[in-house]
Amino acid sequence: MTKDEITQWALANGWSMIDGFPSLTKPSAPHPAIVRLVLKATMAQVEIKKPAGKWEKVAGESYSKITADEDGMPGGLGLGTIAGFSQLMQSNKDRQMMARIGMTR
Repeated sequence: MTKDEITQWALANGWSMIDGFPSLTKPSAPHPAIVRLVLKATMAQVEIKKPAGKWEKVAGESYSKITADEDGMPGGLGLGTIAGFSQLMQSNKDRQMMARIGMTR
């Protein structure tokens, strides 16, 4: 996958651009980000914000080794193995959908 493909996947699956990074937030507080994708020139990294406010890299891989699985999720970054990640991503996606519904009324 490329940087653009990962960004498109993220934005279509509940991620928001915060401070220039595709990011996830706590369901109850839409800012600040607690998980972000750092998309560099040759590799992608997943970082999680520690309680002290520092970002910790939990996974990273070169774009050439990242492939989309059957659901389109970028494989190779370990997103499926991070505890609570799927639920956090779904909560963010649901919040975005509810915001869109509220805007159309």
